[in-house]
Amino acid sequence: MTGLTPSQLASFQENGYLVIPSYLSPEEITSLLTETNHLLDTFDLTTHPLTQFTTGDDAKDNKPHVGDDYFLTSGDKVRFFFEPDAISPTPDPATGRPALLKPKQQAVNKIGHSLHSLSPPFEAVSLSAKNAAVARDLGFQDPRVLQSMVICKQPGIGGAVPPHRDSEFLYTSPPSAVGWWFALQDAGPGNATLGMFPGSQRGRAGGAVKRRFVRRADGLGTEFVSNEGASLPKGQEEAEVEGQAPKEEDVQVLDIKAGSLVLIHGNVLHQSERNTSQRSRFAYTFHVIEGAEGWEYDERNWLQPAEGGFSKLYKD
Repeated sequence: MTGLTPSQLASFQENGYLVIPSYLSPEEITSLLTETNHLLDTFDLTTHPLTQFTTGDDAKDNKPHVGDDYFLTSGDKVRFFFEPDAISPTPDPATGRPALLKPKQQAVNKIGHSLHSLSPPFEAVSLSAKNAAVARDLGFQDPRVLQSMVICKQPGIGGAVPPHRDSEFLYTSPPSAVGWWFALQDAGPGNATLGMFPGSQRGRAGGAVKRRFVRRADGLGTEFVSNEGASLPKGQEEAEVEGQAPKEEDVQVLDIKAGSLVLIHGNVLHQSERNTSQRSRFAYTFHVIEGAEGWEYDERNWLQPAEGGFSKLYKD
């Protein structure tokens, strides 16, 4: 099974991301979209706590960090998180519960966080020999899959995700995370596509992990804290250069066709804008971290492994 070509690997190492067109077959795209729609149609709204997805950076807008048990215990489950703009600011008088402003299928922000282990269609696409070959070419010794989710980006209300680095959320010491991001629908400008800051994963370009998204010590939700551990992957311990941090004008807005895979270095800065179009932008993503000796998955990370640990990508 082939993985990355030498030119693809060089591009990933230079830019911190790589777009691979037509990585998924049309049949695989259909399978994942069919499963996604089935999940959206069949989940029970009557027992749902109507947990909203927020990024943590929303705190500056007086919105709370994501932090209830429904979110914090979702690492080995399939759960549903709503767009804040899909929920009425005033409760339903009849029930006393928040009311949805749209049908539930059009109100969900994401489904996660263990589709790769609990949904056969997503497992087939995730824990594949093809992905294992890519991981080998990226240098992984014992890659582990975690935080798999469908990001829905609903028409007109799909919220923006501010610039961030994935290693802030899934921190290992030293950092090792890489994201696998699959476009299930076309994603282009105006449709909440990815915006990347090329080269921003390198230390000289401000690519160090300076903060981390963790569980609060008092057990009450999550917060960002300063990173006091290793901030760059092994072999990338470059000193940061004054004035080299990425700037807003550096962002490259991607135009991605359905079926494409975007590999995202855990230290590269990236973002997505609000979906202002009338088209949804469904994407499936999971992350891979190094499980070999010499890398430690931090016990304060918001997502913690269930018994047995995270899913192995290499077959024994």
